[in-house]
Amino acid sequence: MLFVFIGGLIGLIAGGLRGLVIGAALGYAVQWALQHLMLGKLKVVQSQLLDSTFAVMGALCKADRVVTRDEIATAEAIFDRLHLYDEQRQSAKAAFNRGKQQDFDLDAAVDGFAEIARGRGPLIQLFLQLQCMAVAADGNVHPAEHEMLVRIARRLGLTERDVAQLEALLRTAAGGPSAAGAPPSPRRLDDAYVALGLDPSASVAEIKRTYRRLMSRNHPDKLAARGLPESMRKVAEERSREINTAYDLIKQARQFV
Repeated sequence: MLFVFIGGLIGLIAGGLRGLVIGAALGYAVQWALQHLMLGKLKVVQSQLLDSTFAVMGALCKADRVVTRDEIATAEAIFDRLHLYDEQRQSAKAAFNRGKQQDFDLDAAVDGFAEIARGRGPLIQLFLQLQCMAVAADGNVHPAEHEMLVRIARRLGLTERDVAQLEALLRTAAGGPSAAGAPPSPRRLDDAYVALGLDPSASVAEIKRTYRRLMSRNHPDKLAARGLPESMRKVAEERSREINTAYDLIKQARQFV
């Protein structure tokens, strides 16, 4: 309504009541045009994001030369998490299949995503999380898949440590909560520390401080304010739950509240 108000005000000053009507009409026309232009650009960006996400995912799942049923099922579950409608699902499937092809240009696809996501750090993190989820679906990240994940991360300005942290986060969450009173296994506890970016020798104060910082940084509302698409909200919520799981395991092992 801002352009309607401004147009009407200018029209009123310039031409009285008649000018008010004409100015308001022109303001409405400008506002309508801008809204449709922005909506069109948004749809193009969302389409490009989906294409890049699932094409890269297809390449990753084929990195070990075998795309398992679990990986395909996880990709389809991600369709549901992102609330893709039929046309988008078909486009995502086509992108996934294109990524599996031998002549697929992975670096160009990652660079294309980086261009769209420029300045949106949380979107890049969640993009990489989706890729990790897909290749970890069969319970094992093949060395070739890990190597490709690191290659992708580096082109996005991240590090091998970021990949290791995401992988540990997924492994920690996959085990679910420990039985009441039962301490977590040493391996799972190690994963929980890596998932939070902590050393096992970290103090309780440092653990709490790191946990609060991670939860604040990954809060879905804060991510939305920084440009995260609404379709990615469930992925952000899942990341918060994974952080909570890792923190709970450490609390249980260290016996602090």
